Amino acid sequence: MIIALLVFLPIFVSPFFYVLGKKDEKLRDNAVIVFTFLILGLALVQALSVYLASGGTAQDTGGGLYELNIPGVFVYGLHFTADGFRAVYSLVTAVMWAGTTLFSKEYFAHEREGLDRYWLFVILTLGATEGVMLSSDLMTSFIFFEILSLTSFTWVIHEETAGAIRAAYTYLFIAVIGGLVLFMGLLLMRETCGTLSFRELAAAVETSSKDPSSGRRIFAAAVCILIGFGCKAGMFPVHVWLPKAHPVAPSPGSALLSGILTKVGVYGIIMTATQALFGSTAYGLLIFTLGLITMFLGALLALFSVNLKRTLACSSMSQIGFILTGIGMATFTNALGSAHGGEGVTLALSGAMLHMVNHSLLKLVLFMAAGVVVMNLHRLNLDDIRGWGRNKLPLKIAFALGGLGISGVPLFNGYISKTMLHEGIVHGIHMTGEIAETGGLHTYFRIAEWVFLISGGFTFAYMLKLFICVFLEKNRDAHLQARYDADPYCMNTASKAAVLGSSAFMVILGQPAVMTRLAAFMSGREDILEFRAFIPENLKGGFISLGIGAFLYVFIVRRVLMRKGSYVDLWPAKLDLEDLIYRPLLTKWLPDIGG
Repeated sequence: MIIALLVFLPIFVSPFFYVLGKKDEKLRDNAVIVFTFLILGLALVQALSVYLASGGTAQDTGGGLYELNIPGVFVYGLHFTADGFRAVYSLVTAVMWAGTTLFSKEYFAHEREGLDRYWLFVILTLGATEGVMLSSDLMTSFIFFEILSLTSFTWVIHEETAGAIRAAYTYLFIAVIGGLVLFMGLLLMRETCGTLSFRELAAAVETSSKDPSSGRRIFAAAVCILIGFGCKAGMFPVHVWLPKAHPVAPSPGSALLSGILTKVGVYGIIMTATQALFGSTAYGLLIFTLGLITMFLGALLALFSVNLKRTLACSSMSQIGFILTGIGMATFTNALGSAHGGEGVTLALSGAMLHMVNHSLLKLVLFMAAGVVVMNLHRLNLDDIRGWGRNKLPLKIAFALGGLGISGVPLFNGYISKTMLHEGIVHGIHMTGEIAETGGLHTYFRIAEWVFLISGGFTFAYMLKLFICVFLEKNRDAHLQARYDADPYCMNTASKAAVLGSSAFMVILGQPAVMTRLAAFMSGREDILEFRAFIPENLKGGFISLGIGAFLYVFIVRRVLMRKGSYVDLWPAKLDLEDLIYRPLLTKWLPDIGG
C-alpha cells in the first residue's frame, strides 16, 4: 500500500497543483509543501517498517507487505519492492523533495511566470523517481526512468533564456539517446536471459553464459544498459549536459538534478552490475575505469570553474565517479570469488551505497546555499559574489558543513564513505598482487589509488576556493563590500529550517556507528559493522587527500587560477565535448554520411 502511494499519488495529484495555482498561488505553494512532507512521512514509515522487519540487514525482504505487482500494464507489468537499499533511497528522495519545496517558497517569492508548470512537473517527477527507486525489474525502472527524463526537462528550460533553452535541449538529447540505447540493451537482455527481474537475473545470466555467444550478447546488453543509465548519472563521456544544466536551472531544481536524478542513473548501474554482471571482471573494470575518468575530469573542471553553480555541477560529476569506482571494484572483486574478494566487495559496495546517500544530502545543502546567493544577488560569478557571505552566519555554517562533508574531512559524513571506497581499492591492490594472472592489474590499481586520492584533493581545493571567496574574502569593490556588510539578512525562517536542517545530516552521518549500520541495512552485508573508520591506517588516506587539496589551493588556485586578484577560468573552451563531437556528429557528420 505504501509503495503504491509513494509512486502513484504524486503522479495523479500533480495536475491538482497546476489547477490550484491558477486560482490561488499562495495556497498552491503551501499545499505543495504539505504534500511533499506527507510523502516524506510515508517514506519514513516504509523505511522503518522494512528495518524492523528485517533486523537491520534487509537486502531483499520479499513478502507481500513490501511488494507491489501490477500485471498486464505496459505488456510486462509493473513490479516494485522495498528492501533496505530501495527503502533508504525512497526516503532520501522524499527528504530531497521536502527540503527543496520548503526552500522554494522564498526562492520563487518574486516569480510568477511558469510556476504552475514547474510544480506540475516537479511533483510528477517525484512519483517517477520513487517508481525507479522502488522498481524490482529493469523494465519498470525503464518506464519511470523515461517519464522523469521528460518531466525534469522542464526544470532546466524553466527560465526560458537562450542559455536555458540550449542547455535543456542538450539535456533532452542525451536523455533520449540514452533511453534508446538503454531500451536496446533491455530487449537484448530479455531475449537472451528470458527475464528482466532483478531477483532472477543472476541465475538466468549464469545459465545463459554457458553458451559463449549468449555470454557475448549479455555483455553487449549490459554495456548498453550502462550507457543508458550513465547518461542520467553524468558519467563520462555522456556527462556533457550536467555542467550546462545546473547554472541555468532554478537552484531547487539543481539540487534535485544533482542530488537525486543522477542517482536514478546510478541505481540502474548498481542494480545491473550486482544482479546481472556480478560475475564479470571485464564489466567491473569497465565501470571502474569510467568512474576514474569521471571522478578526475569532474574535479578538474570544478577547480577551473568561476561560476558557483557550475562548480557544484562539475563536483557532482566527480562524486558520481567516486561512486562508480566503488561499483566497479565491487563487481571486479566479486567476480574473482569469495576466497579473494569477500572483504573487498563489502567495502566497495558499502562505500558506493553510502556515498550515494551522502552526495544526495550534500548537494541538497550546497545547492540550496547557492540558491540563497542567487535569490539575493542574481549572480553566480565568483568575483561578483565575493565577500557577500562574510556576515551571513547561518549560511556560512551550512556551507561549511557541506564543504567539510564532501571533502571527506574526518567526523563528517563524506569521510566514512570515501574511506570505504579507498579501502576497497587498497584491497584490490593486495588481491591482484597475490593472484598471478591479474599481475598487470596490480600496477593499474596502484595508479588508480593515486587518481582517487588526488581527485579527493581537488574536491577539498575547489570547496576551499568557494568558501573562502564567498564567506571570508572581501570584494575588490570596496563600495560593493560595504553594501554586502550593511545587510546581514540572507533568508527567512523557513529557508533557514531547510538549509540548516539539511546540513545537520553532515554531522549525524559522520558517526561510524550510524554509517556502518546504514551500510549493513542497504547492502545486506553485516560484516561491514566491523569496519573501523578512525584507525590510523584508514585516516592516512583521508589526510593525504586533504594535504593535496591544501597544496592545490595555495599553489594552483591562488597563483595560477587568479590574475590580478580576480578569479579566471583557464579551461580551453574548444575542449567542450558537446561542441567538439556531439553537435557536429548530429548536424554535419551523420547527415553527410546519410546523404
